[in-house]
Amino acid sequence: MSDISLRPFQWGDVPAITAIYKHYCETSTATFDLEAPGPTYLAEKFGHMLEAGHPIVIAECAGELVGYAYASTYRPRPAYRFTCEDSIYLRPDTIGQGLGKVLLAELIAQSQIFGFKQMIAVITAESAGSIALHEKFGFHHVGRHEALGLKFDRWLDVIHMQRAL
Repeated sequence: MSDISLRPFQWGDVPAITAIYKHYCETSTATFDLEAPGPTYLAEKFGHMLEAGHPIVIAECAGELVGYAYASTYRPRPAYRFTCEDSIYLRPDTIGQGLGKVLLAELIAQSQIFGFKQMIAVITAESAGSIALHEKFGFHHVGRHEALGLKFDRWLDVIHMQRAL
């Protein structure tokens, strides 16, 4: 994918983020949300990450938001404050063009600068592309939870992967 630029999150990104995430809620097992949250919920979620200073990376092509990635605290308890979980979502027409690599590389760099020491990826086991992407960046498999979530009338396994930052 050519002419990709990366930038920080802006409040005007919420509608495009909402549309991208809605696609995954309705058509994919990449998220276990069964219904797409609206822009108010997502604005609040991203607002909390902004307030905490957590990395949020926006990818644009020709002035359009085509993907986003963020790293935020893995769990709310204070002992987890140096461990983050990453999330990457791409506009469906950009999948397979290398955008995930660009976003993950930048997200890792920003997470290191922030001070996170470990990054966790929580991935549906059938998401081979996401698993392969994380493996390319040095994530290793640390666990598999069987039949952890029910979506689209199927029980889904979840893979946990981890990388030191």
